[in-house]
Amino acid sequence: MAIKSRNKDKSKIILLGTGTPNAEPSRSGAAIVIIINNKIYLIDFGPGVIRRAVEAELPAKDLEIAFLTHLHSDHTAGYPDLIFTPWVLGREVPLKVFGPPGIDKMTELILEAYQEDIEERINGLEPINQLGYKVEVNEIEPGIIYHDDYVKVEAFLVNHGSWKAFGYKFYTPDKIIGISGDTAPFDDMITDYKDCDVLIHEVYSVEGLKKRSEDWQEYHADVHTSSYELAEIASIVKPKLLVLYHQLLWGVKEKDLLNEIKERYNGKVVSGKDLEVY
Repeated sequence: MAIKSRNKDKSKIILLGTGTPNAEPSRSGAAIVIIINNKIYLIDFGPGVIRRAVEAELPAKDLEIAFLTHLHSDHTAGYPDLIFTPWVLGREVPLKVFGPPGIDKMTELILEAYQEDIEERINGLEPINQLGYKVEVNEIEPGIIYHDDYVKVEAFLVNHGSWKAFGYKFYTPDKIIGISGDTAPFDDMITDYKDCDVLIHEVYSVEGLKKRSEDWQEYHADVHTSSYELAEIASIVKPKLLVLYHQLLWGVKEKDLLNEIKERYNGKVVSGKDLEVY
């Protein structure tokens, strides 16, 4: 499907959450929105997602479509919030969610856990609609998984341990936006990241990793991307802008992580922070 380009269709990226499992007060759980002509596309829903969205001046009730990279808790702990809070605040249509195998079961169990809340809101005195809490779940495979008048979304498999995890490529009227999710380097990443104007990528500090115990070093090296690895990847892919998120620092300062990348990569790179807009 061709994406028509008009002035009002210029895409905007907001980093709602750039955090990791580490509970950093300044960084909410992983969550990104892409906005085109006031339509909001959410990628991941970590802790604090709805309050961060409101802080970014986004109407919670307009959060109607979401894409999940993988099932780790720091990317999904905001899922009940995404289902129920926009409903309470006026969402009148079911939430559409696209994600890996297991998201259907997770959704079913969340709705079951909140059944008393649902019944009280619908059958009690609260003037609420009967659709906004429902969820249309789509468990995905690699390929084009969604399209509408403003965007086409491609999912690709990444390397994050033993389960299926995905990255996404958003084809908008004015740019191509790649989002890595959590991943170590993988065979097809150069092809999957090709032509990205903006690449939003997870990363860990090579120097910071040395402070971790041997077993944690082995884990992180197997399932995440180091600053040096990312610099090499970006040097080949050459995005117009490389945005770091889900940054594992372990005591290293952000500027030092950036320097690790800049030692080996000459392109434009920024350390993403919550609520930054691109």
